[in-house]
Amino acid sequence: MSEEDSSKDRPKLYGEYLQLPSLLKCQSMTSEEAGKPVHDEHLFIITHQAYELWFKQILFELDSVRDIFTAPVLDEGKTRHINNQLGRITLILKLLVDQFLILETMTPLDFLEFRTHLATASGFQSLQFRLIENKLGLKEDSRVKYNQQHYMKVFNDPENIAQLQDSVSSPSLLTLLERWLERTPGLAKAEFHFWERYQIAVNRWLEDQWLNQEEQDPEVKETLMAEYQKQKDSFDSVFDPEKHRKSMERGERRLSHKAFQGALMISLYRDESRFNQPFHLITLLVDIDSLMTKWRYNHVMMVQRMIGSKVGTGCSSGYHYLRSTISDRYKVFLDLFNLSTYLIPRDYIPPLTSTMKRTLSSVLMDDCIEDEVRASKEFST
Repeated sequence: MSEEDSSKDRPKLYGEYLQLPSLLKCQSMTSEEAGKPVHDEHLFIITHQAYELWFKQILFELDSVRDIFTAPVLDEGKTRHINNQLGRITLILKLLVDQFLILETMTPLDFLEFRTHLATASGFQSLQFRLIENKLGLKEDSRVKYNQQHYMKVFNDPENIAQLQDSVSSPSLLTLLERWLERTPGLAKAEFHFWERYQIAVNRWLEDQWLNQEEQDPEVKETLMAEYQKQKDSFDSVFDPEKHRKSMERGERRLSHKAFQGALMISLYRDESRFNQPFHLITLLVDIDSLMTKWRYNHVMMVQRMIGSKVGTGCSSGYHYLRSTISDRYKVFLDLFNLSTYLIPRDYIPPLTSTMKRTLSSVLMDDCIEDEVRASKEFST
């Protein structure tokens, strides 16, 4: 038996299993190759390699979640599995946000000692970060142009370009979420017609809160009326499908009108057993968006601290470009962030019918056709 055959038969050692000999040789300091090694370049390399490894894990979890979402029916078991994976992504992102603290132990002068060796290398060229953005659902027209060109222009490798194009053409998590929310039980007229009941409840709450006040002071009454109108206009922007559509065109909203209704219904009736897991899912997506924004912000602050307003590596505008990426246009699940605007006090939430109560106590998130027909007949009687 040859030595090679013998090594295949024995259990792998720790270093072999993790391929550590190869992995730990990947920290080649350009300053050392130039004959003047800079101590902190090693930290810089390790930190960014760690980012890329965690990006790979995020993509692994994200692809799995998207695969599960494509199923025509999501039962509680699958929803819990999605939540476990989304929860893992949030923990990884928290770690990545905090990782900047380690990088910031390097001073600006330390960084300047090896910055020229980076040449045109830039974090903007991180393929995996772009894939994460695309697979989450960042819209192409929401991106700020990099050096006045499309972000894909910095990638030359055909395999990388193919991956990016696939990430754009395949359904994003946002798209899959939208389809799922549109199937929320209770939206259909035959089931519960949540949207009609909700509008009635909102109008009653607005009137009780600002109009039906026994107030004699004309100035106070005028203030109450102005606040009432402000609140009413805000709710009218979601009640009217045409206004919602125009908000989507302006990039102020991401989800379809029906999907938004589903998300709002889940948020209002979160205590119902069937909506427990979906509400947790919505919360995790908000957490992911929030942490992505915090990561961008920490990156912006670190860049400003290290290079000020100098031109960034890769000839980008550096700090000024990065600062433009922490606006709402880069939030994928913006509608979920804004759901709290349209929540109403529990006392005003429309009570569920007995039929809807039974529907929301069932196991499946998506009714089969027979259940929908039966629920329709029961509700009509």
